[in-house]
Amino acid sequence: MTDGRYYDALETRDPEAREQALMAALPHQIARAKARSAYFGALLRDVDPHAVTSRAALARLPVTRKSDLLDLQPKSLPFGGLNGTPPGGLARIFMSPGPIYDPEGRRTDYWRFARALHAAGFRAGEIVHNCFSYHLTPAGSMIESGAHAIGCAVVPGGVGQTDLQLRAIADIRPHGYGGTPSFLKILLDKAREEGADLSSLTKALVSGEAFFPAQRAEFQAAGIAALQCYGTADLGLVAYESPAQQGMIVDEHLIIEILRPGTGDPVEEEGEVGEVVVTLLEEDYPLVRFATGDLSAVLPGVSPCGRTNMRLRGWLGRADQVTKIRGMFVHPVQVSAAVKKHPAVARARLVVERAGDGDDMILEIEVADLSALAQERLLEDLRASTKLRARLVPLTPGTLPADAKTIEDRRPVG
Repeated sequence: MTDGRYYDALETRDPEAREQALMAALPHQIARAKARSAYFGALLRDVDPHAVTSRAALARLPVTRKSDLLDLQPKSLPFGGLNGTPPGGLARIFMSPGPIYDPEGRRTDYWRFARALHAAGFRAGEIVHNCFSYHLTPAGSMIESGAHAIGCAVVPGGVGQTDLQLRAIADIRPHGYGGTPSFLKILLDKAREEGADLSSLTKALVSGEAFFPAQRAEFQAAGIAALQCYGTADLGLVAYESPAQQGMIVDEHLIIEILRPGTGDPVEEEGEVGEVVVTLLEEDYPLVRFATGDLSAVLPGVSPCGRTNMRLRGWLGRADQVTKIRGMFVHPVQVSAAVKKHPAVARARLVVERAGDGDDMILEIEVADLSALAQERLLEDLRASTKLRARLVPLTPGTLPADAKTIEDRRPVG
């Protein structure tokens, strides 16, 4: 590792050398997945690992979808046999909405977030105010473990408790922020109202939701240079921005394919939008061709910052109805589970819209009559299922289209 412009020499490798190294590591990873994971041992039973030495060979292997985990994991809790390390040998076990269980191994910087933090300007001896959740989901651990690998101290702020967060920032004087962009805006707005001093914050690494140009400009006006990254609870860091702010640079320890949604086939042309599918080169959770459900596309060429890995355009939507709202994934089955508790509701649709700098979650229901108390209980059941608040819009029966999605995301993408 270096305290210079780049985190390490891997970031500036010749692209051909990087590809050769990834393809050399690929058969070893396939062999490891077969040997250590019960699920992949069965799925790849007839695959010769030593023959998987190219992207074309990789593309012939079966795809495992994130949405499959909802059915796979209950058959062999907690990980459905996808794990390569027994649960007792892990450092932590997380529960993401669904629920989906996610392992964290014991190695330093397991989630590989040090690279993204370094690109965002964080250096050894600095303090990171971490406002990602530490409760059940792994986002807080992702930032913290990466910051520790760099040599930073961490304030484990978590989410909420805005007044205490402002006091901690004013007293401790952290150099930067980690968390969602919407919560950083909440902190800045509240600080202006109360005259709190957040001037120590000069940098930020944000993730978990869309990061809009207006937010970036507002943070810059407040003296905070904010960059974003793309990660998941299954994979850790997938890609990250550099100061060039021209796409997201793929992490060095995974192989990304862009597939035609719903298939195992790579898109035909570079730049075509498709589903992000990842093969993770690690042993605790040896995911092979793991389909995230996220849509993106590859940008041509390399970043002007000098980092030479593949670049993604960013998050361009979902290939399924699983939707990230306020940093949390919401699955159609969660919405249906809440609605089924209320037989008076004939049909329902969860609509997600952008409201200013935040997400607005609206549950539309077809109902002839539902008391105010019953409506309140329905919203409580939805919140218990998704961990998020919504508002209710009753509709007369027959209003929703026959082919209405359970979740309809109307927010802009790009």
